[in-house]
Amino acid sequence: MPTSRSYRDSCAIARALDVVGERWALLVVRELLLAPRRFSELRHALPHVSSNLLADRLRELEHNGVIRRRQAPAADPRAYELTEWGRKLEPIVLALGDWGSDAPEPPAPAALSATSVLIFLRGAARPDPAAPPTTCRLELDGRVWTVRLASGRVEVEPGEPATAAASLRADPKTLSTLLVDPATLATACADGSVAVVGDLSAIGRLLHAVSDPWPSDDHHSRSVTYR
Repeated sequence: MPTSRSYRDSCAIARALDVVGERWALLVVRELLLAPRRFSELRHALPHVSSNLLADRLRELEHNGVIRRRQAPAADPRAYELTEWGRKLEPIVLALGDWGSDAPEPPAPAALSATSVLIFLRGAARPDPAAPPTTCRLELDGRVWTVRLASGRVEVEPGEPATAAASLRADPKTLSTLLVDPATLATACADGSVAVVGDLSAIGRLLHAVSDPWPSDDHHSRSVTYR
Protein backbone atom coordinates (compact mmCIF):
# COMPACT_ATOMS: atom_id res chain seq x y z
CA MET A 1 0.00 0.00 0.00
CA PRO A 2 1.19 3.57 -0.64
CA THR A 3 2.71 5.11 2.45
CA SER A 4 1.19 8.08 4.26
CA ARG A 5 4.12 8.58 6.60
CA SER A 6 5.24 12.13 7.27
CA TYR A 7 8.06 13.76 9.20
CA ARG A 8 5.46 16.21 10.54
CA ASP A 9 8.08 18.93 10.21
CA SER A 10 7.32 22.31 8.65
CA CYS A 11 10.82 22.70 7.21
CA ALA A 12 10.73 22.69 3.41
CA ILE A 13 13.43 19.99 3.33
CA ALA A 14 11.26 17.71 5.44
CA ARG A 15 8.20 18.48 3.32
CA ALA A 16 10.19 17.62 0.18
CA LEU A 17 11.22 14.31 1.73
CA ASP A 18 7.57 13.62 2.57
CA VAL A 19 6.97 13.68 -1.20
CA VAL A 20 10.06 11.97 -2.65
CA GLY A 21 11.92 10.55 0.34
CA GLU A 22 10.51 7.03 0.19
CA ARG A 23 12.76 4.25 -1.14
CA TRP A 24 12.87 4.09 -4.98
CA ALA A 25 10.99 7.37 -5.46
CA LEU A 26 13.96 9.39 -6.67
CA LEU A 27 15.12 6.55 -8.90
CA VAL A 28 11.72 6.63 -10.59
CA VAL A 29 12.25 10.35 -11.12
CA ARG A 30 15.71 9.62 -12.54
CA GLU A 31 14.27 7.19 -15.06
CA LEU A 32 11.78 9.80 -16.27
CA LEU A 33 14.30 12.60 -16.76
CA LEU A 34 15.02 11.78 -20.40
CA ALA A 35 11.75 10.25 -21.59
CA PRO A 36 8.35 8.97 -20.43
CA ARG A 37 8.28 5.31 -19.35
CA ARG A 38 5.71 2.56 -19.06
CA PHE A 39 5.46 0.49 -15.90
CA SER A 40 7.19 -2.45 -17.62
CA GLU A 41 10.07 -0.21 -18.72
CA LEU A 42 10.50 1.16 -15.21
CA ARG A 43 10.45 -2.36 -13.85
CA HIS A 44 13.19 -3.36 -16.31
CA ALA A 45 15.31 -0.31 -15.44
CA LEU A 46 14.92 -0.97 -11.69
CA PRO A 47 15.22 -4.76 -11.49
CA HIS A 48 15.67 -4.88 -7.70
CA VAL A 49 12.31 -3.29 -6.86
CA SER A 50 9.23 -5.48 -6.57
CA SER A 51 6.25 -4.83 -8.83
CA ASN A 52 4.03 -4.02 -5.85
CA LEU A 53 6.48 -1.54 -4.35
CA LEU A 54 7.03 0.16 -7.70
CA ALA A 55 3.26 0.46 -8.15
CA ASP A 56 3.03 2.05 -4.70
CA ARG A 57 5.75 4.59 -5.50
CA LEU A 58 4.09 5.48 -8.79
CA ARG A 59 0.73 6.02 -7.09
CA GLU A 60 2.34 8.20 -4.42
CA LEU A 61 4.28 10.30 -6.90
CA GLU A 62 1.20 10.71 -9.08
CA HIS A 63 -0.98 11.64 -6.09
CA ASN A 64 1.61 14.21 -4.96
CA GLY A 65 1.83 15.83 -8.39
CA VAL A 66 5.38 14.74 -9.25
CA ILE A 67 4.43 12.48 -12.17
CA ARG A 68 1.34 11.95 -14.33
CA ARG A 69 0.09 9.75 -17.11
CA ARG A 70 1.05 11.11 -20.52
CA GLN A 71 -1.36 13.80 -21.72
CA ALA A 72 0.07 14.85 -25.10
CA PRO A 73 -2.05 14.11 -28.18
CA ALA A 74 -1.52 10.55 -29.43
CA ALA A 75 0.62 9.83 -26.35
CA ASP A 76 0.61 6.42 -24.71
CA PRO A 77 -1.63 6.86 -21.62
CA ARG A 78 0.12 3.88 -20.02
CA ALA A 79 3.39 5.83 -19.84
CA TYR A 80 4.37 8.09 -16.96
CA GLU A 81 6.05 11.48 -17.33
CA LEU A 82 7.24 14.19 -14.96
CA THR A 83 4.96 17.12 -14.29
CA GLU A 84 6.37 20.66 -14.45
CA TRP A 85 6.83 20.52 -10.68
CA GLY A 86 8.45 17.11 -10.93
CA ARG A 87 10.80 18.39 -13.64
CA LYS A 88 12.22 20.84 -11.10
CA LEU A 89 13.80 17.85 -9.38
CA GLU A 90 16.26 17.38 -12.26
CA PRO A 91 19.11 19.60 -10.95
CA ILE A 92 18.59 18.10 -7.49
CA VAL A 93 18.85 14.54 -8.78
CA LEU A 94 21.90 15.40 -10.90
CA ALA A 95 23.62 17.11 -7.96
CA LEU A 96 22.86 14.06 -5.82
CA GLY A 97 24.48 11.87 -8.46
CA ASP A 98 27.55 14.07 -8.52
CA TRP A 99 27.81 13.88 -4.74
CA GLY A 100 27.23 10.13 -4.77
CA SER A 101 30.17 9.51 -7.11
CA ASP A 102 32.38 9.37 -4.01
CA ALA A 103 30.21 6.74 -2.33
CA PRO A 104 31.32 3.07 -2.47
CA GLU A 105 30.09 0.83 -5.27
CA PRO A 106 27.26 -1.56 -4.33
CA PRO A 107 27.94 -5.30 -4.19
CA ALA A 108 27.38 -7.35 -7.34
CA PRO A 109 25.14 -7.90 -9.10
CA ALA A 110 24.45 -4.18 -9.42
CA ALA A 111 22.00 -2.69 -11.91
CA LEU A 112 22.87 0.08 -14.33
CA SER A 113 20.07 1.55 -16.43
CA ALA A 114 20.36 3.10 -19.87
CA THR A 115 19.03 6.36 -18.44
CA SER A 116 21.84 6.45 -15.87
CA VAL A 117 24.52 6.05 -18.53
CA LEU A 118 22.91 8.62 -20.83
CA ILE A 119 22.62 11.15 -18.01
CA PHE A 120 26.32 10.63 -17.31
CA LEU A 121 27.12 10.99 -21.01
CA ARG A 122 25.09 14.18 -21.33
CA GLY A 123 26.59 15.74 -18.21
CA ALA A 124 30.23 14.72 -18.56
CA ALA A 125 30.85 14.98 -22.31
CA ARG A 126 32.55 18.10 -23.60
CA PRO A 127 33.20 17.76 -27.35
CA ASP A 128 35.43 20.19 -29.21
CA PRO A 129 33.24 23.28 -29.79
CA ALA A 130 35.03 23.93 -33.09
CA ALA A 131 34.24 20.47 -34.47
CA PRO A 132 31.37 20.12 -36.95
CA PRO A 133 28.06 18.89 -35.49
CA THR A 134 27.72 15.12 -35.35
CA THR A 135 24.65 12.97 -34.76
CA CYS A 136 24.90 9.41 -33.48
CA ARG A 137 22.26 6.73 -32.97
CA LEU A 138 22.50 4.72 -29.76
CA GLU A 139 20.49 1.58 -29.08
CA LEU A 140 20.45 0.53 -25.45
CA ASP A 141 18.23 -2.22 -24.05
CA GLY A 142 16.14 -2.20 -27.20
CA ARG A 143 15.40 1.54 -27.12
CA VAL A 144 16.83 4.03 -29.60
CA TRP A 145 18.28 7.41 -28.65
CA THR A 146 19.52 10.34 -30.70
CA VAL A 147 22.77 11.88 -29.46
CA ARG A 148 24.00 15.16 -30.98
CA LEU A 149 27.41 16.71 -30.50
CA ALA A 150 27.39 20.42 -31.32
CA SER A 151 28.80 23.67 -29.95
CA GLY A 152 30.76 21.93 -27.23
CA ARG A 153 27.71 20.15 -25.78
CA VAL A 154 25.90 16.83 -26.06
CA GLU A 155 22.13 16.55 -26.40
CA VAL A 156 20.26 13.30 -25.79
CA GLU A 157 16.73 12.69 -27.06
CA PRO A 158 14.58 9.56 -27.31
CA GLY A 159 13.78 8.22 -30.76
CA GLU A 160 15.35 7.67 -34.15
CA PRO A 161 17.49 10.46 -35.63
CA ALA A 162 16.58 11.75 -39.09
CA THR A 163 20.15 11.03 -40.14
CA ALA A 164 23.14 9.74 -38.22
CA ALA A 165 26.85 9.48 -38.91
CA ALA A 166 26.99 6.20 -37.01
CA SER A 167 24.93 3.81 -34.92
CA LEU A 168 26.06 1.93 -31.83
CA ARG A 169 24.21 -0.90 -30.11
CA ALA A 170 25.30 -2.09 -26.67
CA ASP A 171 24.02 -2.80 -23.18
CA PRO A 172 24.33 0.03 -20.64
CA LYS A 173 27.25 -1.48 -18.72
CA THR A 174 29.26 -1.96 -21.91
CA LEU A 175 28.62 1.63 -22.98
CA SER A 176 29.67 2.78 -19.51
CA THR A 177 32.95 0.93 -19.91
CA LEU A 178 33.51 2.47 -23.34
CA LEU A 179 32.92 5.98 -21.99
CA VAL A 180 35.62 5.43 -19.40
CA ASP A 181 38.03 3.67 -21.79
CA PRO A 182 37.30 4.23 -25.51
CA ALA A 183 40.34 2.11 -26.37
CA THR A 184 38.22 -0.97 -25.63
CA LEU A 185 35.87 -0.20 -28.56
CA ALA A 186 37.75 -2.37 -31.06
CA THR A 187 37.75 -5.35 -28.67
CA ALA A 188 34.06 -4.87 -27.89
CA CYS A 189 33.23 -4.82 -31.60
CA ALA A 190 35.29 -7.92 -32.18
CA ASP A 191 33.67 -9.95 -29.39
CA GLY A 192 30.17 -8.85 -30.40
CA SER A 193 29.28 -6.95 -27.24
CA VAL A 194 29.04 -3.79 -29.35
CA ALA A 195 27.73 -3.35 -32.89
CA VAL A 196 28.69 -0.24 -34.84
CA VAL A 197 27.35 0.76 -38.24
CA GLY A 198 28.61 3.79 -40.12
CA ASP A 199 31.48 6.13 -39.32
CA LEU A 200 33.47 4.52 -36.51
CA SER A 201 35.34 7.79 -35.95
CA ALA A 202 32.05 9.51 -35.05
CA ILE A 203 31.53 7.01 -32.25
CA GLY A 204 35.13 7.57 -31.22
CA ARG A 205 34.54 11.33 -30.97
CA LEU A 206 31.51 10.73 -28.81
CA LEU A 207 33.37 8.43 -26.43
CA HIS A 208 36.44 10.66 -26.22
CA ALA A 209 34.24 13.66 -25.41
CA VAL A 210 33.81 12.00 -22.02
CA SER A 211 37.15 10.31 -21.43
CA ASP A 212 39.18 13.23 -22.81
CA PRO A 213 36.82 16.25 -22.64
CA TRP A 214 37.57 19.56 -24.30
CA PRO A 215 38.80 22.06 -21.66
CA SER A 216 36.05 24.28 -20.30
CA ASP A 217 36.09 26.88 -17.53
CA ASP A 218 32.78 25.64 -16.16
CA HIS A 219 33.37 21.94 -16.81
CA HIS A 220 33.59 21.02 -13.15
CA SER A 221 30.41 22.83 -12.17
CA ARG A 222 28.37 21.22 -14.94
CA SER A 223 29.78 17.71 -14.96
CA VAL A 224 27.87 14.81 -13.48
CA THR A 225 29.41 11.49 -12.53
CA TYR A 226 26.23 9.48 -12.51
CA ARG A 227 26.71 5.81 -13.27
